[in-house]
Amino acid sequence: MSSETPQTAQPLEAFRAQCDTIEEAYEFFLAYASQGLPSDHAGASGEQARDYLRRCDQALGGLAESLTAAVAGLGADGAPYGAFIRVIERDARDAQAAVQIVLAQRFIGSAIVDNLNASIHLRALLTDLFLIDEALKNRGN
Repeated sequence: MSSETPQTAQPLEAFRAQCDTIEEAYEFFLAYASQGLPSDHAGASGEQARDYLRRCDQALGGLAESLTAAVAGLGADGAPYGAFIRVIERDARDAQAAVQIVLAQRFIGSAIVDNLNASIHLRALLTDLFLIDEALKNRGN
């Protein structure tokens, strides 16, 4: 049984929902990149890619603020979390810039999505999110 009350769980759930959106988008991007679609692809799967990119972009915005609220809601010692939240904030901002450059393209083919997947910024952020998720799960143990 969790020691979280509904009030403390809400910020954590909001943060985890953002993380889930980012992870789902990345998984879609991997599948999309493997399709070998041309750079001038504008079909239904291109629109689906654009939708995932938009949702990912939205989830990246305010990620550090959501995490800050989640940590505060859990009553965790803010010092070690604060330093890592700043890392996540920077990595989210960098990943968001990469997502936005792809979104700015008229057509979204597999090659540009493959390069987004390979971006160290997006990969660093995903690793950050896996780490903080485990830290929050293990908090207090």
